[in-house]
Amino acid sequence: MILIVDDRPENILPLKRILEMHGYRTDSAESGEEALKKVLSTDYSVIIMDVQMPGMDGFEVAEAMSGFSKAKDIPIIFLSAVNKEKKFITKGYSSGGIDYLTKPVDTDILLLKIRTFKKLFEQQQELKSIQVSLQKEIEIRKQAQEELDGRNTELHSVLESLPQIAFTMNVSGHIEYVNAHWYNYSDDAHTFPEVHVDDHVVCHQFMAQLQHDGEFSREIRLVDKKNNGYRHFLFTAIPVQQQEITVKWVGTFTNIDQQKVAHEILEKQVSLRTSELVNKNAELETSNHELQQFAWVVSHDLKEPLRKIQTFSHLVKDKFLAGNDEAISYLDRSIGASARMSLLISDLLDYSRLSVQASFSPTNINQLIDDILEDFKEAIAERNVQISIDAIPTIDTIPSQIRQVFQNLISNALKFSRNQPTPVISIQSELTDQLSVESAAIENGDYCRITIEDNGIGFDEKFLDRIFVIFQRLNNQRNYEGTGIGLAIAKKIIDKHNGLISAQSKENQGARFIVVLPVIQSFSEPVNSTDPQSTDEKNV
Repeated sequence: MILIVDDRPENILPLKRILEMHGYRTDSAESGEEALKKVLSTDYSVIIMDVQMPGMDGFEVAEAMSGFSKAKDIPIIFLSAVNKEKKFITKGYSSGGIDYLTKPVDTDILLLKIRTFKKLFEQQQELKSIQVSLQKEIEIRKQAQEELDGRNTELHSVLESLPQIAFTMNVSGHIEYVNAHWYNYSDDAHTFPEVHVDDHVVCHQFMAQLQHDGEFSREIRLVDKKNNGYRHFLFTAIPVQQQEITVKWVGTFTNIDQQKVAHEILEKQVSLRTSELVNKNAELETSNHELQQFAWVVSHDLKEPLRKIQTFSHLVKDKFLAGNDEAISYLDRSIGASARMSLLISDLLDYSRLSVQASFSPTNINQLIDDILEDFKEAIAERNVQISIDAIPTIDTIPSQIRQVFQNLISNALKFSRNQPTPVISIQSELTDQLSVESAAIENGDYCRITIEDNGIGFDEKFLDRIFVIFQRLNNQRNYEGTGIGLAIAKKIIDKHNGLISAQSKENQGARFIVVLPVIQSFSEPVNSTDPQSTDEKNV
């Protein structure tokens, strides 16, 4: 904007018109005082000022403006119709004007001067702006350098306090700083410590890493200058970044020689212990096999006299004790005790057989359960038990063992049922993606969760940790038959199948047994060719 200062409006108006016709924005003041006020509140690029004005003349206004930091650089063109002498022109330049024109003014010349002075003023302002920006940039860089120097000093102080060998290196691979421990392994602050010939590759890998981001860590052996021996170190280097650009690396060598030696000794001991364990394991396998053979032989020898006791007890009862109720009662107890002992021997043998290896194969669980229910057909009919079964997918199992699990669970559901209300057994199935009792069901899970639920007498869940332990019973043996081994057998079989078994119940509100099994086993155990049962069957 251009300011025109003249005490006569008739001089201002034509000048304003001419300037506005040429695209300039203009403003005017009719006295020196008004001009000073406007200069303080408005930015002007050129001031056209009349010299002869009442009050403050043009020279006084220019001298006053030179004291304003905001207006001192605005170009001033003086116009005068009276003061045309050299002394007045000289005073105009000395008071701060950059040109002095006498009236009448050639408008073309005036326009050229205004255009030139306006352009010079704008360039001057741009230069000032650039200068200010440069000054700020210098201050920022100076502050950043001071901050960087402070950080480097702090970093060097930290590195000196470390018990490790420490150094800093620029991205070009030149070492910038080393701490005192460096000189135990190198004579020169700019020479890398001597490394084992086999570890030169570590140095090459580190130099290649300098152009990339990410921590570098390797084991390395350095030559100890004191005894010329090699020591093991963990060489670690971390990039230092500014504005996501790596500017240097900080490296350390941590002495791990004692740990390395201890580790080597430990590895030798582990190797030796492993060899001993392998030998012991072979001995245990042999002993276990012999024990299984012994168990089957003993079972045969124990069951034979038990069968004779039961047979002769029944003969004595039928032939010689007719009418003697007391003797029959005693003999019935003896027969019952021998039957329980026979059942106990059979269950113990079943439990011991679980250590025999067998292979997994795809098993139709629904068919297996149907066969079990056929075996319990009479008991189901006698108690009028209602049974519902979901479709269960084919699962990798050891069929003979998994049959034993479901046989025990269904047998317990029947055994602990009540006449009122009507006994109900429900067998449900769903797939899940986790080996968990509580995980959500999904369509194509890796695990099958099977639930056997009844409405029988149930049990208190505080005993949950006992029911899968061998010989643990929660019910009166007189009222409910059993040896307390069935659920322990089930638990051992499910563990062997890489699954889990659990239960949920409340007293007199039934029980739910949950079995979770992998649909597909990740490996198959080889069949043991020396099954003790085969030996027992030969002995029989």
